Amino acid sequence: MLARVFSCALIGIDGYIIDVEVDISSGLPSFDLVGLPDTSVRESKERVRAAIKNSALEFPIKRITINLAPADTRKEGPSLDLPIAIGILAATNQIRYERLQGIASVGELSLNGEIRPVNGVLPMAVEVKNRGFRGFIVPKENAEEAAVVKDLKVYPIKNLREAVNFFNNEKLPPSYAINERKIEPPAIDNLDFSDIKGQESLKRAFEVAAAGHHNLLMIGPPGSGKTMIARRMPTILPSMTFKEALEVTKIYSIAGLLPKKSALVKARPFRAPHHTISTASLVGGGRIPKPGEISLAHYGVLFLDELPEFSREALEVLRQPLEDEMVTISRLNATITYPAKFLLIGAMNPCSCGYYGDPVKECTCSLAQIQRYQGRISGPLLDRIDIHIEVPAVKYKDLESRRQGEKSETIKKRVEKARELQIERYRSENIYYNSQLTINHIYKFCLLGDKEKKLMKSAFDNLGLSARAYKSILKLARTIADLDGSSNIKEEHILEALQYRKLDRQYWL
Repeated sequence: MLARVFSCALIGIDGYIIDVEVDISSGLPSFDLVGLPDTSVRESKERVRAAIKNSALEFPIKRITINLAPADTRKEGPSLDLPIAIGILAATNQIRYERLQGIASVGELSLNGEIRPVNGVLPMAVEVKNRGFRGFIVPKENAEEAAVVKDLKVYPIKNLREAVNFFNNEKLPPSYAINERKIEPPAIDNLDFSDIKGQESLKRAFEVAAAGHHNLLMIGPPGSGKTMIARRMPTILPSMTFKEALEVTKIYSIAGLLPKKSALVKARPFRAPHHTISTASLVGGGRIPKPGEISLAHYGVLFLDELPEFSREALEVLRQPLEDEMVTISRLNATITYPAKFLLIGAMNPCSCGYYGDPVKECTCSLAQIQRYQGRISGPLLDRIDIHIEVPAVKYKDLESRRQGEKSETIKKRVEKARELQIERYRSENIYYNSQLTINHIYKFCLLGDKEKKLMKSAFDNLGLSARAYKSILKLARTIADLDGSSNIKEEHILEALQYRKLDRQYWL
């Protein structure tokens, strides 16, 4: 007898429907899987056999052939265990075949018939809903994740025996409904900008970076608070929209990093990989490419501390994602594109010992060592970082002061207001914030008066700015004007923007 069951698998962050066809016929007992299954899928034969027997169900001693369509796409992972078992049971009349129509299922089977959770259920649920299925059977632990998708009936199942009862009962059980409170934005955590002592110019630079989504590089001695303030950047970024949260959750679900009992990743991600990270771990990779750190930082912050210590290859591979806001990974088995719309924050010392230019501590590095250390960051990568700012050591009077700084919540309100201005301004341009401005956009939205043009010409000639640096200064000035509530870019906005281009002025040797 032939049975047909529907399931779902993943390509990148998108799901696609798999048609599981089960044929059981007379002949020598065998169990064949076709349709480009990988090792974990082929091993499902033994899991399915044991799960059916240990659930007090009958496993047919016949010739079993299972086809996983489309046959030209490689299938991976254990999520097809449950639909394969359901197909076998339907083909042997242990499940009412007519009840399978319009129902998709995923799940890994243990040998005793328990159904274990799988990765990537959220993007699968999105595809199941888009394809018009009337229900989706998932492991109980994945129920909240799948139920985030509106207008999709989700049925959590604990074991194979429960799945059989689901199909054989006259009425379908009620679908799982998520508690709406579980997808509300999280409360502000303990990290706050008010914890930062002194460093007022650095705080302002972070506010500008958040308002216009500008990449930022901090240069300063050890202990000056670079890491401390970087970790607080998500607290002043605008809250994620539901659409953004859904896309981020897809990535974390595929990577198996979705927190337990969490329906959505509601806070903007903050990723801070160690400088020994490999290129594949940073951008994504593997035989079947998985998302890397830059995709895990999607709609959030990627913080690279000790930037020159990262391998040259890893840093250079960032250039394309910073420009295109996505990364394409090509392998023999697949070519997959992952989103990578992140805010890059880098931190570095001015030299190997960390004290070049320090007014108190003497630098022990030679000129050649300083040049070699600074040269680890290429010009093209620096050109993609709009803000370069020096971070001086914190003064004792600031550390000793009991005065509380401005809270993240207050800064966040100004950032959100500036973002709203940008969204409204660029509504017909298919961009969302100032860092995305192209040269044509700059000509249209960054118009300068005579005094402002004269100031920019003077800066361009005296500082030897590149064309990309000139464009970055205008984008920064546009953001500063937005924070100021000004429709026009003024002299003071350009002067502040120039302060955020430290490497164009004098710092780099």
